[in-house]
Amino acid sequence: MKPRKMGWIGIGALLTTCGAVSLYAQNGMFGAGGEQPPTAPPSNSVPSVLSQVDFKPPFGGTLPLDAQFHDDAGQAVKLGDYFGSKPVILAFGYYQCPMLCTEVQRGIASVLKVVKFRPGRDFSVVFISFNPNETPEMAAEKKKEATDYYHHPGTESGWHFLVGDDPNVRRVAQAAGFRYVYDPKTGLYAHATGILVLTPDGKISRCFYGIEFSPRDVELGLVEASEGRIGSPVDHLLLFCCEYDPTTGRYSVTILNVIRLFGILVLLALGVYTIGHFWRDAHAPAHLPTGGR
Repeated sequence: MKPRKMGWIGIGALLTTCGAVSLYAQNGMFGAGGEQPPTAPPSNSVPSVLSQVDFKPPFGGTLPLDAQFHDDAGQAVKLGDYFGSKPVILAFGYYQCPMLCTEVQRGIASVLKVVKFRPGRDFSVVFISFNPNETPEMAAEKKKEATDYYHHPGTESGWHFLVGDDPNVRRVAQAAGFRYVYDPKTGLYAHATGILVLTPDGKISRCFYGIEFSPRDVELGLVEASEGRIGSPVDHLLLFCCEYDPTTGRYSVTILNVIRLFGILVLLALGVYTIGHFWRDAHAPAHLPTGGR
């Protein structure tokens, strides 16, 4: 994936500092949060880190919905509690991340301000912390930050911030193709950034990389993942004309599908015209011949 190449260079710089600063790109990124500027990375420190960091979702694969967590209220929950009737936007991160993970959360909240669908009503948002030492109180604080930033009162029930032990988190992360690594030298995690869009039964439908997301892509991803549960006829027509590219994590217009749609519309128009023409002829008043004696 092209964006990932730049991200890996970013990881090498970030992980060799005492406090790393995030390096990002819109279509893909890898990094760890920090406060001090990066220094030149020792050549022997990068490969072992890079080999443990990746984000390659197996599209169509199902997440382990029986994985157990605690939510931002301290309640024991299963991942499957957030599935069943709506699509789900899911992101990995950790709540004590100095910078990058907060930017992901704000990126999600920012794009959802523009998207016409609403958390809780049309879909759910789930964050999973991969730091096993984080607590429900930390999750609750992050939820408040995200929902305050989103600023749509009444949608709080659609946002869920989870914490869990390492085995459960890794089960979900592995199923999602998400690999991360903790660096004990810096006390930071190196990880990719992006969001998954999942179907109501927990299958991976789409992935959008980065910390900033296109409203059009997110809307189309939710419509597609919803399996017809949300979206207007116009949304579904637009989805028909666009195609998701897993290498870029973006939707683009497919000319062939546009031509097909145009052809279908022309045939429909001709059909309506023909039926209307015959109907008018069949119901036209008869003109009886007249004659004199």
